[in-house]
Formats: sequence, C-alpha cells, structure tokens
Amino acid sequence: MIASLTGFVQVLRAGYLVMDVNGVGYAVSVTAKTSLQLKIGASVFLHTSFIVREDAMSLFGFLTDSELSMFEALRSVTGVGPKSALATLNELSVQEIATAVSLDSDEVFRKVSGIGPKTAKLICVTLAGKLHDIAIVAQEPTVPSVNKQLLVDALTGLGWGERVASEAVETVTKQSSDTDRNALLRSALAHLSGSKSVGA
Repeated sequence: MIASLTGFVQVLRAGYLVMDVNGVGYAVSVTAKTSLQLKIGASVFLHTSFIVREDAMSLFGFLTDSELSMFEALRSVTGVGPKSALATLNELSVQEIATAVSLDSDEVFRKVSGIGPKTAKLICVTLAGKLHDIAIVAQEPTVPSVNKQLLVDALTGLGWGERVASEAVETVTKQSSDTDRNALLRSALAHLSGSKSVGA
C-alpha cells in the first residue's frame, strides 16, 4: 500500500499531478485547491490513498492527514466513490463538511457535482458522530516540515560527499526556522563553502 509520497512536482494540472519520487513518476489525483497551492518543480509531501479495482489502480493525494481522513470517511458512505469524495473536498473544507454533518445540513452536499439528494442525506446519516476527531485535527495549526534527504540529494548531486552534505543540512536546519527548500539549499552551500553569511 502506498500511504504517502515525497518528491518533486513534475506535471501539474487542475486536479491532477505527476510526482517524481527518485526517478519514478506517480500519477496522483488531487483537488483543484491543492493544485493551486503547488507549482512545477516544488518539493512536496502528500498523504495518499491507494485504491485498487479490477480495472484500475488509482492514487489520491492530500496535503494534510485530516483531508485524507475525511476522504476515507466519505468513501465509507454508500454511493460515494473516490471521485465524489474528492469532489466534495474540492468544494468544502474538512471543517465545513464536519459542521454540515453535525447540523444534518444535507443540502450542503447537494451542491457537489455527482452527489444527489439521497446520497447527500446518507452522508449526514452515516457520518453523524464520527467526524469529531478529524475536525479537531483539522483545527490544529500545522508546522511545515523540511525534507532533509531531498536537500542532501541536491548537494550530493552538486558534487559534495553524502556525509559532508548531511552534516551541512543538519547544521542549517537547526540554525534556521526557514522551511523553503531553495533558501535552505543556499544556506547549506554557503556553509560548505565556508561563508560567514550563512542563509544570505
């Protein structure tokens, strides 16, 4: 099972991307909202749902664990397939979905393409009382993480030894709260070159 992916965005379209993970391209379906937050060449970590069917194997990706959890919760509802679950998350945030279910506001789901009145009602009935934990996690502020291995790989690709590159990455990530990969890479290069203006 593919539970997550870390790599670079190789191809990006509304609702779809290809991630380069160590030279292997993974086609991943995402919400259009997620597509807008990314760009070609960007380093990204995605929580994924790997769905296997007789006629296809599909990957669905999410920037947060709460989105993935909500996606799986929606899929548990009779009549809601992966595409409908993704469409729901494209139209509504995790909090909006949880609130609509808690208020039994099935009309909110009728606005989503592919979801009719019966399915909208089933979402509210099936998920009632089951989304509290997901909603709580979605409220918690997320701290961006730095993929140190990608930085090490970039430095080794520029000719530095892996041990030296790893030490430089550890040093600059401890000294800086910056999570921008390019900025950290410049800082690491400056550190390796003996520059006194690390991070400049």
